[in-house]
Amino acid sequence: MLQRQMGKLGYMSSVVMFGAAKLGNVTQEEADESIRYALEHGINHFDTAASYGDAELRMGPWMSRYRDRVFLATKTGERTKAKAKEQIYRSLERLQVDTLDLLQLHAVGDLSELDKALGKGGAIEAAIEAKEEGVVKAIGITGHGHLAPRTHLEALRRYPFETVLTPLNYRLYAMPEYREAFDALLEETKKRDVPLRVIKAIARKPWEEGQERRYATWYEPFEEQQVIDACVNFVLSFEGIAGFASAGDIRLLPKIVDAVSRFEPGKREVAEQLLRQVAPYESPFGSPSSIA
Repeated sequence: MLQRQMGKLGYMSSVVMFGAAKLGNVTQEEADESIRYALEHGINHFDTAASYGDAELRMGPWMSRYRDRVFLATKTGERTKAKAKEQIYRSLERLQVDTLDLLQLHAVGDLSELDKALGKGGAIEAAIEAKEEGVVKAIGITGHGHLAPRTHLEALRRYPFETVLTPLNYRLYAMPEYREAFDALLEETKKRDVPLRVIKAIARKPWEEGQERRYATWYEPFEEQQVIDACVNFVLSFEGIAGFASAGDIRLLPKIVDAVSRFEPGKREVAEQLLRQVAPYESPFGSPSSIA
């Protein structure tokens, strides 16, 4: 499994992060099979959240045994200090660990959410306290939506977050305003040596109303191996991207791992040529009126 250094954190992370949203609504047996597959194929970075259903509970038996082998990240979507602090310690219990490598402020996708999280009595205060208490090693920020890159750039101006997790795929990057915002964020994270990790790499489009949802993902994912290969090649082609989260369905993980095994630097143009021909291919967040 290809690895990249997570900036100044220094950790050599698999470029595939095990996105644990896929464990939110599966049995322990199904979770065990997926986690075992991940570990056997060199994935050493596990990213979950308190809001991912039973994901933390499903991961607990494994994290308690393999804690020294993985970079473990979770998230709090709470916006007040009191509720966030409670959620952080509940996550530790559910994951059966004493420490987290990374605690992220979750779903901060616009300035109103950023104001709440970083305001007086906000979740950032709980994260800082948890770090001072030694149960959290680093503090990061995540978010969805077309405004996420711009919001995360502003977040770095307000607080020295140690990681950023933001959306990127070919379709999003083809939107001029999104590209401008993402490039500015990428440049800033590179300057600060902050690891930038991305989500929605293989998202094809939002599910249509009445459409059969064949996967547990909240967006329709690509499922053809050749297209997944191109999606993975595209996001990994960016200098400064530390890795990407696997999609939220356990059945897609093997295809994503296979795609990484075929990643070739310098082949981005080939990937783009294929992705330009894919239809339909839309933003997972719908059609924005503005990204400015």
